[in-house]
Amino acid sequence: MLSILPALRPNRRRALVAGTFGTWTLADMLRAEAASGVKSSVKSIINIHLDGGPPQHDTIDPKPDAPEEIRGEFKPIATKLPGLRISELMPKIAGIADMFAFIRSLVGSAGEHDAFQCQSGFRAKELASIGGRPAVGCVLGKLLGSADDPVPAFVDLMQGRPMVRNSARPGFLGPSLAPFRPDMSKLFERELEPGMKDELAKKGKPGTIQLNFAEGLTPERLQDRTKLLAGFDDIRRDLDNSGSMDALDKFGRQAVNILTSGKLADALDFAKEPSKNLAKYCPPKITGPKFDTAEDEHCAKKLLLARRLVEAGVRCVSVTFSDFDTHSKNFPRMRQLMPIVDHAIHALVTDLGERGMLGDVAIVVWGEFGRSPKISKDGGREHWPEVGPALLCGGGFKGGQVIGSTDRTGGKVASRPVSYEDVFASLYKTLGIDATKTTIKDPTGRPQFLMDKGEVIQELF
Repeated sequence: MLSILPALRPNRRRALVAGTFGTWTLADMLRAEAASGVKSSVKSIINIHLDGGPPQHDTIDPKPDAPEEIRGEFKPIATKLPGLRISELMPKIAGIADMFAFIRSLVGSAGEHDAFQCQSGFRAKELASIGGRPAVGCVLGKLLGSADDPVPAFVDLMQGRPMVRNSARPGFLGPSLAPFRPDMSKLFERELEPGMKDELAKKGKPGTIQLNFAEGLTPERLQDRTKLLAGFDDIRRDLDNSGSMDALDKFGRQAVNILTSGKLADALDFAKEPSKNLAKYCPPKITGPKFDTAEDEHCAKKLLLARRLVEAGVRCVSVTFSDFDTHSKNFPRMRQLMPIVDHAIHALVTDLGERGMLGDVAIVVWGEFGRSPKISKDGGREHWPEVGPALLCGGGFKGGQVIGSTDRTGGKVASRPVSYEDVFASLYKTLGIDATKTTIKDPTGRPQFLMDKGEVIQELF
């Protein structure tokens, strides 16, 4: 586990060379928010990734009139939104359907088995020669974060494939804008696939953040050490033209602020949550077979952590639920997993609503692709990049609508295609950012638009 304290060591400088490029300061961003009518400076995104690729047929786009080998086992149920029917596995979301925008026509999947496209809107190969595109949370850290903040702008809670493949990465922004990644293994178990274990072993354990003081170290001693290091750094500052010193200073100062404030550690501590609220995020125990890499009902509390983090001031939180990679036994696996996700999302949305926070927190629920219309001989659904499902809620989005449609088999878009880039352009808009006009500089000094292709989904505003 990577301690938060080594960020203060001088030998970390070379690892932090890149990452402080850009044309917008925090003051610029706040002025833009004010000009656009956005009054809050604590608007946030909760990005929920359904790891493995959720089946559209068995979630928000059932096809009851299709042949049996396509429609599957689950029946559609009515929702609070007249005319909309979704899977019987989602009764709680059905009951608050008027709060969601149901996107049935998500297109443009790269077909890659990680969450990078759901984190950035881009394919991994874009700008790979200069480090690749940054995840949205890293961009928000660049535009809206400050080294003096008591909490990070971006906290990554993802597990499984997205964790192993470092999907929430800073790309060309460099390591000083990487997400804070607390160790989730003791809170939520997620058994890795054999292939993922091998991949992780080759890469080494991913960096996680230790939020406790090292033995014998107090806040006062830590501040003294920081001042001492700053004094040493002043000697070298005139000789450093690479920006590495500035990156180190920012990373180290923020590390100290986060550690000494305790706000992040408190947000990640369930003991700080009243038991009545904690119970909202505890679905009934699910019976029946559990696939090796699937999570149990305890994982619903990941969204409680997400709520606590945005309440503490975090701008972006990424979460995963696993495992939707249903090449076999799709129906028993979905019967075990989807009710947990249904309960968790309902708990999050209603909890934020009761706290008066829903208008300031944009929620997106999606995966790396959809699943095939035809059920395989093993009772599974295969990868299907042609089209996938997504849910949007909160953040000022207009709920109570369905955007896009698929053909009678649910395999191709019939109307209103929506791209990953379009979704991100819309998410940025909820924070008062025009992603098609805002740029950040890459390491070559060239300005890169946050979204160079996507357009805001006008139906949402």
